[in-house]
Amino acid sequence: MAKIPILMYHDVTIGKGNDLTVSVAMLEKQFQYLKESGYQSVHLKELLDSEVLPSKKNIVITFDDGYISHLQLVFPLLQKYQLKAVYFIPLGFVGKTDLWNTASLDIMTLEQLKSLDPDVIELGFHSFYHKKYSEMSSEEIDLDLSTSLSFVTSENLNFSPVLAYPYGKFPKERTTHKMFNSLLENHGIKLGLRIGNRVNRFPFKKPFEVERIDIKGQWSLLKFKHRVRFGKLF
Repeated sequence: MAKIPILMYHDVTIGKGNDLTVSVAMLEKQFQYLKESGYQSVHLKELLDSEVLPSKKNIVITFDDGYISHLQLVFPLLQKYQLKAVYFIPLGFVGKTDLWNTASLDIMTLEQLKSLDPDVIELGFHSFYHKKYSEMSSEEIDLDLSTSLSFVTSENLNFSPVLAYPYGKFPKERTTHKMFNSLLENHGIKLGLRIGNRVNRFPFKKPFEVERIDIKGQWSLLKFKHRVRFGKLF
């Protein structure tokens, strides 16, 4: 089976990076490495109806939470290095701030989301309320999904049927896990993304447990290269 790493980023800053925030200077070094190493970035929708990856070295680049920095700092770098990315948006906070976290970082507005070039940016779901699915009832999850889908339809947004779980959390107990997967299927979700920090094998054996590599702001470029190649080994 072929392998495909999926990178997970959050906020990007012009200052020093740490934990979930990556500096724009380091991000550019990482993008430059991917480009010069021959990685082809792909959107998740390109993988939905395929059994074969488009090239020998593939990668999916994702950014969670829809921060304004994704428009102002990330998008120009994607264009510069001819890369694609997936932006996962918590729809209940569009045009507001990250109220689930610092309440100080701006989230893109509807107009800004619509202005993004779809050839570069794929939009995906990141829930409506940004709560942990592992701590929600089936009824609450169902409402979150239906509210997200209704919002996208009413606002005429172009979203792919892919969902990144807030905090990477999802129900794991056998019965609730099965019900969770059924809810995703019923709402037309094709891929669900957790964390896991391992490189995926493709085609995905568990489409609702696709793993992402959590990129940290304090990492060196060397560590980034290692994680892209191997993921978390232990």
